[in-house]
Amino acid sequence: MVFEGTFDYGPAMSSPHPQEPADGETHFGFRAVPESEKAGMVRSVFDAVAPKYDLMNDLMSAGIHRLWKAAMVDWLAPRAGQAIIDVAGGTGDIAFRMLERMETNTAAKVLPVTVCDINAEMLSVGRGRAVDRGRLNDVEWICGNAEALPFPDMSFDAYTIAFGLRNVTHIDKALAEGRRVLKPGGRLLCLEFSKVLVPVLDKIYDAYSFQVLPWLGGFVAGDREAYRYLAESIRRFPDQDALAARMSAVGFDQVKVRNLSGGIAAMHSGWRI
Repeated sequence: MVFEGTFDYGPAMSSPHPQEPADGETHFGFRAVPESEKAGMVRSVFDAVAPKYDLMNDLMSAGIHRLWKAAMVDWLAPRAGQAIIDVAGGTGDIAFRMLERMETNTAAKVLPVTVCDINAEMLSVGRGRAVDRGRLNDVEWICGNAEALPFPDMSFDAYTIAFGLRNVTHIDKALAEGRRVLKPGGRLLCLEFSKVLVPVLDKIYDAYSFQVLPWLGGFVAGDREAYRYLAESIRRFPDQDALAARMSAVGFDQVKVRNLSGGIAAMHSGWRI
């Protein structure tokens, strides 16, 4: 089934209570949908918002997402000569940051960063940004699914995914694929929205997410429902401890968590030993 344009959630989806998936189903925001349909639905959401995706990130977070991404690159500390894949990184934001970091104070060869995204429209935006920056040959753009990456085992020294893991159908499959494509000694680093840990801030954040974000998405990106899905998908995503446990369960070692902005976002690090 192909999904195009915006989604009519219906009155039930105004409720803060998500539907629980049955066997063969998963969640799409607060909706329960067949597992076979989620990837197409997510793809349609990002098709719709791709042209305004980076602008919306700035507006939604008041620019704070830039600090989070900088913290992610700082913690990863990428080095020249490393083979790095950024999954769900279609607009190239993380890839460009890593290239700049690796090029600083080094005479060693910096390898192209591989960006793998299931959404062709997002990759098109990324390629356009690369052309504008004179970096088209510094990034390899691959259309692929995080749950079945089109790369051989042990291909990369580092795997990053920022604000993409909550959109996959099977989180554990995506994490296992991340481990599969890492070399021994390789590292996975995930940046994702998480559970707010500061009292009162969580209430303010909920109100902002479910009232302001959809309005902003409708006004700027012309797609209110895509940004309601965003808010709902954040609430359905595992919290810090649960995601760390799932990383350990698929074989990652030395799993660590760093919270950002009181837990609005969190970084999870794990190693393939």
